[in-house]
This record gives sequence, C-alpha cells and structure tokens, in this order.
Amino acid sequence: MREVPLVGGPVELRGALDLETTQAGVMPRRLPAWTKEQYQDPSVYGVTVMPSGVRLVFRTDARALELEVLTSTGQLDSDLHPRPTGMLELLVDGHLAGRQRAPVGNVLRMAGPGAAQRLIPGEPATVRFAGLPVGMKGVEVWLPQQTPTELVALRADGEVLAPLPDGRRHWVHYGSSISHCIEADGPTGTWPVVAAALGGVEVINLSQAGNALLDPYVARTIRDTPSDLISLKVGINIVSLSAFRLRTFGPAVHGFLDTIRDGHPDTPLLLISPVSCPALEEAPGPTATGPDGRLAALGDPADVAGGALSLAVVRAELARIAAVRQASDPHLHYLDGRELLGPDEADDLADGLHPTAAAYRRMGKRFAAHAFATDGPFAE
Repeated sequence: MREVPLVGGPVELRGALDLETTQAGVMPRRLPAWTKEQYQDPSVYGVTVMPSGVRLVFRTDARALELEVLTSTGQLDSDLHPRPTGMLELLVDGHLAGRQRAPVGNVLRMAGPGAAQRLIPGEPATVRFAGLPVGMKGVEVWLPQQTPTELVALRADGEVLAPLPDGRRHWVHYGSSISHCIEADGPTGTWPVVAAALGGVEVINLSQAGNALLDPYVARTIRDTPSDLISLKVGINIVSLSAFRLRTFGPAVHGFLDTIRDGHPDTPLLLISPVSCPALEEAPGPTATGPDGRLAALGDPADVAGGALSLAVVRAELARIAAVRQASDPHLHYLDGRELLGPDEADDLADGLHPTAAAYRRMGKRFAAHAFATDGPFAE
C-alpha cells in the first residue's frame, strides 16, 4: 500500500469549506475558518465539523483502499455504549460499492445533554475497502454525516489521480437537522445527497442541526461560495428555539436573501418552508422532549396572535416574502416543505421531529422530482 497525500495531492475534498489541522491529521469543517469568530455557542462548531455531505474524490486503479480516521462521538453516563458513529461509504463510478461502520475514537462523556464534557481520548483506526473493480475508476469516500472525523492517512495499492472535470452544476443547500440528516442510514442516504444524485449535481450541505437561525455569517458564506443553485430550508429551529417574533423574522429573512443576492444576483434560489411537525403546527416554541420521547411545544398558542411564531405562521410569512420579492427577482422560487413530508406522514417522525431513514430518502426523491423537473426551479 502506498500513502496518498490528503492535502496538496490528487485527492479533492468536496462538501467542506475549511480543513482544520489537528494533532492527528486534518478535520473537514463545513463553514470557513473566519466564521468561528462570530459565534459563541459551541454547538455551532460541533455541527459544522459533522461532515454531512463531505467526501474524498479521486480516480484510481487500486483494488484496495485504506482510510485511517479518528472519530469523536458522545456518550451519556447513563448509556452503556457511545452514540453510533455512522457509516463510511464508498462509491465507484457513482454506484455504492462498500459500507463500513466508522470506528469509535474519542468519546465525550457527559452526565446529560448540555452538561460539561469529559474527553476519553481514543486512537486512530483504519477502515479498509477491498475488491474494487479492475482498471481506472472514479472513487468517492463519503464520511459519516453525524460524526466529526479527523483524516489521518489514505493508502492505496495502485495509482491515485485527480478526478476529471464532469461539468456538473454546484448546489449549495442550507437547513436544520432535517437537512443535516443525522438519522439517515448513511452519508449517501441524506435527502440532499439523494436529490443531488438524481439531479446530476454536486451538493454542498451547509445545514446545521439545531442552528439554522439565519446567522449572517452563513449568508455571507453562501454569497462567497461558487454555486449554480441555492436552496434555503428555513423555520423549524426558529420556532423550536423561539428565536424570532413575527416582527423580527421577516426582516431577518429579507436580510439573509439580500446578502446572498449580493454575490448571486441571478442564481436560481429555492426558499423552502418547514416540513410537517405536529407539535409546532399551531403552537409556538420553545420545545422540550416529553416523557414519551417525542417533541412537545411549551409555548402558548394564544401568544401567536401577539407575534409568536408557529410553523403555520412561518410558512405564511415565507410565502408572502417570496411573492413580494419575485416581482423583482424572477429567479427566486418557493416550496411548501409539506410537499416533501406532509401531515399524513407524522408516523415517519420517530421523535415527533426528525424523519426516519426511509423518509429522508423519500424526501430526496420528492425534492428532485420538483426542483430538477423540466419546468422546475433548478431545470437546466
């Protein structure tokens, strides 16, 4: 096996906008380095180093590949085992050719959600993919969407070359945990990746579980990122965290869109409202997990009349904003998120909020059927 440089060599790292040097190797981040100065909540850093949509791309005639990684996962003191680390998946010429569970490395122990963390250091481990087809082929190694993964080494038993240009359009997507897709059955099972494969595009997934709050540094990141297509899925975190009132929500959406349009004035942009979530359809946040393990709204529905946000209010406001802006922005489009997952599919929300793995794949197919249709917003 020969070692292949992870930086400065033939391997392209797609889906990440920063590569952080660590003691073990390098760790992909899905937001650029400068954004770290603009947020205080450590959860933002935590979700941006979860590599949803991040993959290593190259060509090789190797029959076997080894990727050495150091993962980091959490564990509650009350749990016997660390949280699942997810899967690494190998695609050969666009087809799934191998799956390996990501090894457990560092473990962050805590008494409960949000409690102080204690690091139990781990060691790098090697994931091996063997039996690759003979001859030169295009290879993608997808990292687990829910587990921060430091890349230590890549080894191959053959030649490794840079990928060839393929002319695919670049799609940037932003959303919440429902676009981050921690619950998907693997990194290529997240709905944006499913949709991108069906639409024949390259996706950069900037979604941030629990943190899709229209942060200005994300808007500037999208503004400055080369892209042919842009989509924004907005609303669930804003309602569940009571982050805005109606008075402030509309201007925040306008400001986010204005910033993006500074860099992408004519790029097709699809604004998507939340999928169905029974607890928050008519009630505002904040939220908590009920005794049955499902999401529960703590806000008073009567407060909606005074400006509190429910999902129904958010959808109406996003539709209104899109209609107002479309008069001067013909490349702006709107999609009601319930077309991706509707009220009759509440059983597919295992915790009352997050779709099942099968539902994520269904969402990807529905998004592709809408967005990439011949008359869709992302049609060529």
